[in-house]
Amino acid sequence: MKALGISGSPRIDGNTMLITRHALNAMAEEGIQTELLSLSGLSILGCNSCLACKDEERCVLEDDLMPVYEKMKAADGIIISTPVYFGSATALVKGLMERTGFIVRNNRGTFRGKVGGPLVVARRGGLTFTLAQMNFWFQTLEFYMTGVPRWNIAVGNAKGAVADDREGMEGAWTLGKNLAFLMKAVHMAGG
Repeated sequence: MKALGISGSPRIDGNTMLITRHALNAMAEEGIQTELLSLSGLSILGCNSCLACKDEERCVLEDDLMPVYEKMKAADGIIISTPVYFGSATALVKGLMERTGFIVRNNRGTFRGKVGGPLVVARRGGLTFTLAQMNFWFQTLEFYMTGVPRWNIAVGNAKGAVADDREGMEGAWTLGKNLAFLMKAVHMAGG
């Protein structure tokens, strides 16, 4: 079984990648094969609602989305993480969610039955809104999700500061452990 962690921060090796790696390490400890993918440096446009993806399982916009989509499609579990920018997920993450969402919904629920969850990092505000925004995406695409006692959020500003948020790091670790458990349960059930 394979889990894909997608860091949606334009900054490479920042707090978002750190916490995503932490959750993936928890999954690896449970025997799950993991891959960490950064969206930093990629071009992922927002959806223009042309609905061309109804005709074939791809987006007609020419950018870096489709290789990411193929990795998502191949994974059994997906974590998407984002920092909060102006009270919301980054443009990279919003473009990823919009366009993969349309592709999946227009093509028989390609992600139905996958396991997934979000991680959100911020300096201050916008954490709960962004978490809800991402939870809606996972839910509407019929992912199996799991709870986390302290939510899937962490606070940190300077590079590496999120490591000082004990509750945030514990939440990410628990998310990884719970997703690994759920992936195994889904696999055993024949999903």
